[in-house]
Amino acid sequence: MEAVPARSAQTASPARRRRELVTGAVLLVLLALLPLPIHDTYTRNLIIITILFAGLAQAWNILGGYCGQISLGHSLYFGVGAYVSALLLTRAGVPPVFGMLAGGAVAGAAALLVGWPCFRLSGHYYAIATVVVGEIFYLLFLNWDFIGGATGVNIPYKRALGESWLWMQFRTDKLPFHMIVLGFAALAWLVAWLIEGSRWGYVWRAVKDDPIAARSLAVRVFPSKMAAAAISGFLTGMGGAIYAQYVGYIDPDSVMSGQLSILIPLPAVLGGVGTLWGPVIGAAVLIPLSEVSRSYLGGSGRGVDLMIYGGLIVLVALLRPQGLASLLAWRRRDARAA
Repeated sequence: MEAVPARSAQTASPARRRRELVTGAVLLVLLALLPLPIHDTYTRNLIIITILFAGLAQAWNILGGYCGQISLGHSLYFGVGAYVSALLLTRAGVPPVFGMLAGGAVAGAAALLVGWPCFRLSGHYYAIATVVVGEIFYLLFLNWDFIGGATGVNIPYKRALGESWLWMQFRTDKLPFHMIVLGFAALAWLVAWLIEGSRWGYVWRAVKDDPIAARSLAVRVFPSKMAAAAISGFLTGMGGAIYAQYVGYIDPDSVMSGQLSILIPLPAVLGGVGTLWGPVIGAAVLIPLSEVSRSYLGGSGRGVDLMIYGGLIVLVALLRPQGLASLLAWRRRDARAA
């Protein structure tokens, strides 16, 4: 699924880039204020998960959208970040704030290790290779007793510390975690915004459109892919560390499954790959749709929620094959024509 707005970003004027930055800042403030009048735990949790996946989809978009390397193994980086942060906390007493950075760094290194052999493949072969690598590490973590194996890792609540931002432990109030995931999503969006207007952004789009032509213009294709993978893996690992601290328990099925590898890029694909707002719009539509359909229809045991969920995704893909973000470009063109 290709996105036309990604092409228009190549010629984005400074005024348009400033408008995007101002729009992002306004949206950040609105999202920060969003949970204040909401006291329902379920709704707050839904908002947190939606914002988290907006950040994860944006992290995937850096590699899969701007650089054109369709990865279906990002659950590996998510899981590595979650496990590194959780194990540093439970085994070495390292605060999760630092564990989050360590998890991101290890996940970025893992992305480089995966990219080193896999980027020599192209097209569907690369995507298949990421699936295989992700499944290999899922089975490894599932049977690795040192990190808990199938039992997983429980993150205890330390009463002596009380409510703590450094240790990311908040017993009842979800508002602090809302701010944490919002900061993560804002960081991912800002990185994408900086890349979109930078030399890296132009180089990555050239690699995405035609690697052979890009190489003929002295673009270093392989290092470009590796840089995109490292940034994408680092941000995804940070998201995994935040998720581990939020839920308080992780195992291979919850943070390294193949289903998660599909769920991470899906908001970007639905919203528009290679666009700045695609992952945000896709997550705002997809995650609440998934949770609400599962909550109200999932108990039937007949998969009605999955059929409705999948049917709506197919409908959007057929009606807007360029992604929901293309509606924004369409409105701008109509406004200029008027």
